[in-house]
Amino acid sequence: MTLRRIHTDAAPAAIGPYSQAIECDGWVFCSGQIPFDPETMEVVDGDVQAQTEQVMVNLRQVLEAAGARLDTVVKTTIFLADMGDFAAVNEVYGRHFGDHRPARATVAVRELPKSVDVEIECVARVA
Repeated sequence: MTLRRIHTDAAPAAIGPYSQAIECDGWVFCSGQIPFDPETMEVVDGDVQAQTEQVMVNLRQVLEAAGARLDTVVKTTIFLADMGDFAAVNEVYGRHFGDHRPARATVAVRELPKSVDVEIECVARVA
C-alpha cells in the first residue's frame, strides 16, 4: 500500500496537521473543504450558496490534483452549521454534480472551522 499526499495551490492550504487529500491504491480521500479563497486564505463573502460554490470549486481543484474528477466521486459528506440551509446547499451541490449522484450523508453540526456555514468532504476514484 502506497499513500500519496495531495497538495495544490489552486485550493486552500491545510490549516492544521493534515493533507488536502490522500490517494491510496486508486482511491482519493479528500479532507473537508470550507469556503476559503485559496489566494487570501479568508472565508469568501456571501451567503451559504456563495460559500457552497467556493467549497465545490475547492473540492474540484483537490480532486483534479489527485487525478480524479467530480464524476468519479463515490461518496460525500456535507456538514452544515444550520440544517435550514439544506435546500440552498443542495441546489449548488446538484448543479456541480449534474447527473452524477454519489452516495451522500448530510449532517448538522454545532460549529464548523472559522464559523463557516458548510464543509464538504468526499471519496473518489482516480480517473
